[in-house]
Formats: sequence, C-alpha cells, structure tokens
Amino acid sequence: MGFVKTPEQIMANTRATYDFYDAQILSIYWETKPEIIARLLPPPLKPASHPIALAFVAFYPSTNFGVTYKETALFIRATFNGEEGSYCLAMPVTNDMAMIGGREFFGFPKKIADIHYKKDGDTVEGWTERGGPRFMEIRAKLTGKFNDPAMQDILTANPMAEDGSITMTAYNFKYFPAPEGGAFDYNPRLVKQETVLRPKEMQFGEAEIIFKPSDNDPWAEVEVVKMLGAIYTRGDNSMVRAKVVAEVEPMGFVPYAFIKADRF
Repeated sequence: MGFVKTPEQIMANTRATYDFYDAQILSIYWETKPEIIARLLPPPLKPASHPIALAFVAFYPSTNFGVTYKETALFIRATFNGEEGSYCLAMPVTNDMAMIGGREFFGFPKKIADIHYKKDGDTVEGWTERGGPRFMEIRAKLTGKFNDPAMQDILTANPMAEDGSITMTAYNFKYFPAPEGGAFDYNPRLVKQETVLRPKEMQFGEAEIIFKPSDNDPWAEVEVVKMLGAIYTRGDNSMVRAKVVAEVEPMGFVPYAFIKADRF
C-alpha cells in the first residue's frame, strides 16, 4: 500500500459508520457518591439526575474496519445542555488500531491492556490488567432479575426505538499537548458521539464488580455505593460520526487532561 495513499485508496477506506458484528457486551451499573461524580466531571459537563456509573467488558469478533479485539470501559453519567449521556473515564483495548481510532477520531481515553472475557451459559465474566495490577473484575449471573429494582430506571433512560435499536450517547474531550511545551496545541474540544446498538439477544442479571488499587488506572475511585445490575447484549452495533459540541477553557481543563496516559 505504501506510505502515501492514492485518492482511490483513501475513498475505499472511507466509511460512514464503524460497525461491529455479533458484538458481545456485559454492562454493569452501580450507584456511586454524588461528590465523586461532581469531582470527576470536567466543565461544561454537569452531573446527571442520579450518580450512576457503568463498566463494561466487550468482545468484538468482527468489524467493518478489519479488527478483532476486546475492550473494557468506565463511564459516569453526565449532562450537556440538558442532554444526558455518559462521560468516559477509561477505555482499555487489546488492539493498537482500535486504540488509535477511538482516541484520534472520537477522543476516547484508550490504552492497551490485557483483557479477559468469557461467557459460560448464564455466567459472564471479565477482567482488565495493565502493568501488573488486575484493577477491575466483573461478573454477572444472567438470572433475569437485577440486584436492585432501581435498575429499571436505567432501561427507561435509553428506550428502544421502534426498530428495536438503542442509541447510547458518550461525551469525550479531544486534546493534545503543545509540541513546544505548555498545556495544549488547541483548545480542548468536547465531542458528542453516539453508538446505535441492535441487539439480537438481551439478558438481565445480578452483577458484582471488584476494584483493586492502581496508580495508573484508578477505577476504584468510582466507589460502589449500591450495585444495580447487569445487561448482556449480543448484536450488531454502529458507531456513527461524532461532532464537536463545545470548546473549553484550556487551563480550567488541565486537571482532567491525564486520563489518556500513565504517570504524567
């Protein structure tokens, strides 16, 4: 292919969506402390009505961009201009192209990690480790019921469309350090990104999550106050093109600008 691409090669690799076929995702929801959410959200994001956190482990066996990989993520609920979504604090992956695409296009704070995913009947489990610590383990028993009835509120927050799809909104910040030193080479940009889930299979369950201390991946900071439950899906998902919805004041964003890298 060569270092320099022809217009034909560029067009052949242009796609309107990034598609995931038969994606398997186990999502775990819990209630954390409102003060934790408030401390972790960069302005102009604001806390949602309830202090909800989400972690998932996913296996993507086939994609339209030629990559097979595993992924985990940590989100907290947030709003922007009154529209609710989730702010991504971390998104480890097992493939460098998946890391580059998610970071450079959409601003997801991706890092390379070792990730385990396994589904055995009604039991689904996964873990993530980087540089030694296995800092996150999740598992669920797909019993058809949740840990807490309040989990029903999560389902109503993202209702199914008439075609059975579910649209999830993520908020990320795109930013790069200035090459000559200093904070950033442009004002950090708030990106709104949507993913459309088309479940072929959806199961509910009771969940648990275990955090272990990690200097570089401090997921334990998002304390579990009350476990809500788990949702397992298998289906075809699409990441649609995102858009920049705001620019933020650089120096005010500096404290939040280190989630993409280890010790700064």
